[in-house]
Amino acid sequence: MNVDETILSMRDGIARASEVRFAHPLNIDILKGENIAVVGCNGAGKSILVDTLLGRYPLREGSVVYDFSPSESDAVYKNVQSITFRDIYGSSEANYCYQLRWNLHEQEDIPIVREILGCIDDDAYALLQRFHLVDFINEPVVQLSSGELRKLQIVKALLARPRLLVLDNPYIGLDAPTRSMLDKALVELADSESLQMIIILGSREEIPSFVDSVFVVENRAVLGKFTREEIGTVDSLPDESSVDVLREKVLNLSSENVDFSCDEVLAMNNITVRYGERTILRDFSWRVGCGEVWALSGENGSGKSTLLSLVCADNLQSYACDITLFGRRRGTGESIWEIKKRIGYVSPEMHRSYLRNLPVIEIVASGLHDSIGLYRRSTDAQMQSCMLWMEIFGIAHLRDSSFIRLSSGEQRLVLLARAFVKDPRLLILDEPMHGLDPQNRARAKAVIEAFSRRKGKTVIMVSHYEEDFPSTLSNRLTLKKVK
Repeated sequence: MNVDETILSMRDGIARASEVRFAHPLNIDILKGENIAVVGCNGAGKSILVDTLLGRYPLREGSVVYDFSPSESDAVYKNVQSITFRDIYGSSEANYCYQLRWNLHEQEDIPIVREILGCIDDDAYALLQRFHLVDFINEPVVQLSSGELRKLQIVKALLARPRLLVLDNPYIGLDAPTRSMLDKALVELADSESLQMIIILGSREEIPSFVDSVFVVENRAVLGKFTREEIGTVDSLPDESSVDVLREKVLNLSSENVDFSCDEVLAMNNITVRYGERTILRDFSWRVGCGEVWALSGENGSGKSTLLSLVCADNLQSYACDITLFGRRRGTGESIWEIKKRIGYVSPEMHRSYLRNLPVIEIVASGLHDSIGLYRRSTDAQMQSCMLWMEIFGIAHLRDSSFIRLSSGEQRLVLLARAFVKDPRLLILDEPMHGLDPQNRARAKAVIEAFSRRKGKTVIMVSHYEEDFPSTLSNRLTLKKVK
């Protein structure tokens, strides 16, 4: 192949660091004008492959040549914009905690959207209009919903006018209208002669129609470069017998920690939540009975995560609201640990706050104590419970791995195990399938279904995908943005 026909060409590439090294030397060509999808299961090495191609991991052997003409060919950082869709809430990675979004107040170091984007010229304003973000120009970044934040990241990347745009799981956290809008925008971008895209996906079904070639990655090996037609759009799923075994394992767990004396798990009466001039919830009331399974839905920014932050007492405004949990009125002297001890919780904000260099087993065990690190010694029985839930979610082999080194999908499985580990009375799942490949989505759904069938277990789940909700669903609540 003539190197003049490529925008990127790697020959016999071997990463210097062993933890990101592929099973075989990398020989990759991306042609000028070619839009690429990279697909594979969780932990296969998709993001590591792209990062290696873009020079983020230095090579021990081999070479890579870039041609971003007419721009400077040696300035990759000037020509590439990459969006990993990890939340950018907070100004400091080390100091971030997932309650920050709900408890902003008057902190001066929190940037607003206008500051993130810089000068808002006509092009910027047009992009903000396209992605329905104009109303948020003067909002603090931490007050954007996860879906709104992802749209902001896309706008910021496009304003840099890159030659190559990398989108890692671009559909995560987006409601159906926004996914449709993004698809349309990507098609328009693909028609641009000055921009190419690499899209990293866990599902073949999500590969956009404009993609020219697909790299399939499996167990840190590139299986080849294919057309969309060659690999098809049907994802492999676990066989039903293995799913049945999983369900039985969860169903047969004892319920020794369940108190059946409380018929109503949650009661909210005329709740109003405001941030500055923005009202998220107004005169909102809700009842959740013991054993019910709720689907919580609504467009990006409708207040779903805010509502759940009130339940879990992560939002300080919850103490000024009429909320009763497990028969006890909020603010009557209970500690936050008393509130959380009967709740299992996973959310995009929590995922962000757990980006720590800790062993997986410690992350899971921290769910027993509602902490980020493991600050208490766990008993042998508790560690056995941790290993049980890690086996259920298929991550027992990652026990001693550093959480920060895992793929985002593997991290989500770890946080799911953490949410289940204390066998909670109330399970709150805010977009639990984020970043999971089809096999692991099926696994997680089976676990949630089986858990919700057990006596005294109550589940509230948020998802933008109808197929994610368990078959045990008993109630629905759809939120709408307050006008």
